[in-house]
Amino acid sequence: MSELTTVARPYAKAAFDFAVEAKAIDSWLAQLTFAAQVAQDDTIIGYLTGGASVEQAQTLFLNVCGEQVDGQGQNFIKVMAENERLLVLPQVLEQFIALKAEFEQEVTVDVTSAVKLKVAQTKTLSAALEKRLARKVKLNCIVDKNIVSGLIIQAGDMVIDGSVKGKLSRLATTLQS
Repeated sequence: MSELTTVARPYAKAAFDFAVEAKAIDSWLAQLTFAAQVAQDDTIIGYLTGGASVEQAQTLFLNVCGEQVDGQGQNFIKVMAENERLLVLPQVLEQFIALKAEFEQEVTVDVTSAVKLKVAQTKTLSAALEKRLARKVKLNCIVDKNIVSGLIIQAGDMVIDGSVKGKLSRLATTLQS
């Protein structure tokens, strides 16, 4: 998986840099999303891994994408086809989304709670996290009854475990040592 990420990174960076320069980030995101879905299709995967020539792969992929991809996007797909990298398009999309979030100073925060959070709670939590992280925050709320009570907040490498389950686990570790 990390190898695919390494291969995808320069393509995502090039696409993102071009999209920023052309002021077309959302358009490129839509094109890459569609192309990544095409690249994940079992028939396409079979065709691309079945020994198709570069020209055949380009033609097939561009025909399937059709009008969903503009001229610049088609050029991007041609370059990826020439380098036999069409199957890494899903990872290119992931990297592109990460670059977009960084560019827009936005972070996605996973919030796990025992019960569904109310709108007022999510607004308060979002505001507090925006202040702490100095970025726009997009909350991804998850309900997990196993944490008993409290919240687990995860933003990238930062984890704040304020759950009862986490506190009990830390207490058990302390008592055992």
